Amino acid sequence: MASASDRTPIIIGGLPSQVPDFDPEETEEWLASLDEAVDERGRDRARYLMLRLIERAREKRVAVPEVRSTDYVNTIATKDEPFFPGNEEIERKILNATRWNAAVMVSRAQRPGIGVGGHIATFASSASLYDVGFNHFFRGKDEGDGGDQIFFQGHASPGIYARAYLLDRLTEQQLDGFRQEKSKYPDGLSSYPHPRSMPDFWEFPTVSMGLGPIGAIYQARINRYLEARGIADTSKSHVWAFLGDGEMDEPESLGQLSLPAREGLDNLTFVINCNLQRLDGPVRGNGKIMQELESYFRGAGWNVIKLVWDRSWDPLLGQDRDGVLVNKLNSTPDGQFQTYATESGAYIRDHFFGGDQRLRKMAEGMTDEQLLHLGRGGHDHRKVYAAYKAAKEHKGQPTVILAQTIKGWTLGPNFEGRNATHQMKKLTVDDLKGFRDRLHIPIADSELESGLPPYYHPGKDSEEIQYMHDRRRELGGYVPTRIDRSKPLTLPGDNAYAAVRKGSGQQQVATTMAFVRLLKDLMRDKEIGNRFVPIAPDEYRTFGMDSFFPSAKIYNPLGQTYESVDRELLLAYKESPTGQLIHDGITEAGCIAATIAAGSTHATHGEPMIPIYVFYSMFGFQRTGDQFWQMADQMSRGFVLGATAGRTTLTGEGLQHADGHSQLLASTNPGVVAYDPAFGFEIAHIVRDGLQRMYGSSEEHPHGEDVFYYLTVYNEPVQQPAEPENVDVEGIVKGLYRYRQGDSGSTPAHILASGVALPWAVRAQELLAEEWGVRANVWSATSWNELRREAVSVEEHNLLHPEEEQRTPYVTRKLQGAEGPKVAVSDWMRAVPDQISRWVPGTYQSLGADGFGFADTRGAARRFFHIDAESIVLAVLTELAKEGKIDRSALKQALDRYQLLDATAADPGAAGGDA
Repeated sequence: MASASDRTPIIIGGLPSQVPDFDPEETEEWLASLDEAVDERGRDRARYLMLRLIERAREKRVAVPEVRSTDYVNTIATKDEPFFPGNEEIERKILNATRWNAAVMVSRAQRPGIGVGGHIATFASSASLYDVGFNHFFRGKDEGDGGDQIFFQGHASPGIYARAYLLDRLTEQQLDGFRQEKSKYPDGLSSYPHPRSMPDFWEFPTVSMGLGPIGAIYQARINRYLEARGIADTSKSHVWAFLGDGEMDEPESLGQLSLPAREGLDNLTFVINCNLQRLDGPVRGNGKIMQELESYFRGAGWNVIKLVWDRSWDPLLGQDRDGVLVNKLNSTPDGQFQTYATESGAYIRDHFFGGDQRLRKMAEGMTDEQLLHLGRGGHDHRKVYAAYKAAKEHKGQPTVILAQTIKGWTLGPNFEGRNATHQMKKLTVDDLKGFRDRLHIPIADSELESGLPPYYHPGKDSEEIQYMHDRRRELGGYVPTRIDRSKPLTLPGDNAYAAVRKGSGQQQVATTMAFVRLLKDLMRDKEIGNRFVPIAPDEYRTFGMDSFFPSAKIYNPLGQTYESVDRELLLAYKESPTGQLIHDGITEAGCIAATIAAGSTHATHGEPMIPIYVFYSMFGFQRTGDQFWQMADQMSRGFVLGATAGRTTLTGEGLQHADGHSQLLASTNPGVVAYDPAFGFEIAHIVRDGLQRMYGSSEEHPHGEDVFYYLTVYNEPVQQPAEPENVDVEGIVKGLYRYRQGDSGSTPAHILASGVALPWAVRAQELLAEEWGVRANVWSATSWNELRREAVSVEEHNLLHPEEEQRTPYVTRKLQGAEGPKVAVSDWMRAVPDQISRWVPGTYQSLGADGFGFADTRGAARRFFHIDAESIVLAVLTELAKEGKIDRSALKQALDRYQLLDATAADPGAAGGDA
């Protein structure tokens, strides 16, 4: 039987660690009884006895805390804190200099004529949390691996810049370029962590609230995935996510907490800066956000470490014989603690300690000044170190550290704990003087009274700076740092694309299935097949990807510990610790987070992976558009597939499933290369181009280009044609090529169509020739977005280079000399093809599915939106009539002949086809 002194302290839900044990012998007797019950009767009997004791305690009205919430004190008792290996005096000086420079940088950014703002208070509250990490925990990349991955809280960026300045990683000119990225180029600094803006510095964009937490979860997960599959050794990498307590209200912050617990991701630590404030006021004025978050995380299966009070509270808690102080801490709401942070010691004596004789007695021996400086745990280096060390050493669970701080800490009474402190950006001269005195910064009054406040650097050879460099050398290099060590991949040859380019013969195949067939062949490639990471939100079967289950298998670190109900089937559900497929259930936010993590491994670990995220089209850019911006900012690569695309294609599903606008949303993201292919052979060339562009090498992008490809594919089965002889591959990639030339009829016209609309255009071409004598060429517009992007680029060049020969946009050159009107059609709203209207020579008109989608047959829906073949015919005739090429009477004839005002008259079209 272990003695009390031999036991490793374990904190289990609800048992207070700070309350002193005044009768250790009695305690030992109770513990010995429990040990005996376990040893002699087994764990089940001991569990029964414990439950009966809890039941009896509640009957006797003994307040036994719930497992999900512990007392409002530190999880790690003072006696259990480890030795602090750092030089606390030097670290205090370093932190003071960092605090000063961060605040001065933001204040200088508010100088007259600039006024670009910034945030001071967030870093002021979390400075110690970062400093301990930089000095003792955060691993760099100098050892050749990915080091640690650190998600810095976005609003704390000034503090990260300020520390980099002390380490000579940034210059004073760069600090003065904060938030002036273009006007101070190349010395401008981005406002927040933006890897695309500072690709050698930041790794993860985090300032869009809630995306840091979910991004960190999937980063820790992809680290384990890479190791399990033998791609990279990530065993030394730890993921740290620094978050705000107000930020945890975002759905993405808490929505995936169960995943790292299920998978035992002990390589993940959340550090939540609980300064008790949102942007405008308290997080939980009437409640206790730390207790609430503890309940969430404990319930999700996380290891929870609460860091509430600094060492100045230890003597008081040591006197708390009957728990009255702990009870007071438990029952005081956050709004009141925020007030205590802004009031005097006398106020604290009267309002916190004054309500109970026992509390008053505890405070008798303390001055008002001492009461005023009873501090929060997140500002105490030793206690922060203890929490971080415990988190790193904990096995089998992710850890969350809930660290209480004060927003605006050390900035003075005008900032500390104030509701408006998040929006305050400039310190007055008096503020600066008080701030300087508190931090012991050797700057004279005269320097603060004249002009801009100066930065402070103790000197390259100073003890503080040498200490900083020594710590970073020992920890493997400077952070944050982003390094792309990846090498171009050996890409597949023609054989990988041959099957799709041959077409489907007599079989009807949707473009979603055509892509899946291509992916299956690519995953067989001996060079890059194992680098594909298929990802889908519980829709593998919907998209026809269940054929991957038996061979590629679903990634699960625990494997498959049960017999699958469909184990006898050819396409049985298979899980494996080395599985290739990411299958996380119904979570678009989780799947795109997985895509971002997988798509940026070329930078985090020097091993490029190729995520293939396939999703219900409507639930892509519309539902998780913010994360697609995060993906672009993080410079992730890969393919995202908006399957079951189009406003009229997904029969029977209705309004919320009918996507007629995601191509337009995609056009707003500069990191997205978007296509709307009609046939499998087009997909083959687009994918091949994407692999070369992202994972090959070019003179301009030797490590590949930081973009990702978005393809909208459909679930409507059609006969996939074989690739035409001498097909215009350049046109497919650039966005427009002539698919089928009109060979009969005398009046010329042109139909531009994309995606599922191309077969309607072909049918319209036939009707126009047979019934109206119109010779129409059919063009496949594989990318309206890329056509517009190229044209905008050409116009910008011409604007800025008037003395040079003026360039012509690709779409203009392609259609130059194409006689007759041009009618564009797609299964998208008209704004999608209208993107190119200004650059199309001659008459241009578009048809589109504007408005809400609805459930009906494909034919009825297309007739309702006037985008079917017969409606295209009418549109072409209308434009010809405007040009005087045909008599206007033909328009009424066409309207009546095709019954275009009657949706019930339309051919229902192909039915079914989930993939």
